[in-house]
Amino acid sequence: YHPNPTDNWSSPGWPQGDSHPVVCISWNDAMAYVTWLAKTTGKPYRLASESEWEYAYRAGTNTAYWFGDDVNAGCDSENGADVDAKKIFPDWMTSSCHDGYPISAPVGHFKPNAFGLYDMAGNAWELVADCRHDNYVGAPNDGSAWTTEVKPSDCKNHVRRGGSWDHFTWITRAA
Repeated sequence: YHPNPTDNWSSPGWPQGDSHPVVCISWNDAMAYVTWLAKTTGKPYRLASESEWEYAYRAGTNTAYWFGDDVNAGCDSENGADVDAKKIFPDWMTSSCHDGYPISAPVGHFKPNAFGLYDMAGNAWELVADCRHDNYVGAPNDGSAWTTEVKPSDCKNHVRRGGSWDHFTWITRAA
């Protein structure tokens, strides 16, 4: 799979139904959505920080993945590159299990983690509020988002977590 710059949320380059995750959106699109949601509901919505995302993903575990340490055990817990994807993309490195979806899957199809959260990994990358940094030196230690810039170019990119349907499952690990 090679992203096409003309792909967008309504036409991402593969079949998507109304029950699939929103993909191919920009940072500005995500921020416009949370602003709209907060205004519409009267509640203070925002993107999670990277720390908050990891806490929610781990759901009380200390393993590499919320479902354990075996990368090949995740096919009932997340949608990543597996033997189903390999049928379409034969050159990909994949896990050895079947999740039933070669590309994206409907939201909520896989098992929830111990906090009852679905789709914390795989299927679609998740934007968090933090600016992208090369390492964690100087990161906040209180769980808040790291939005200050070390260099002027740092906040041109934001952190994405969780991996996607087109990534080998090891990318979906908690840390």
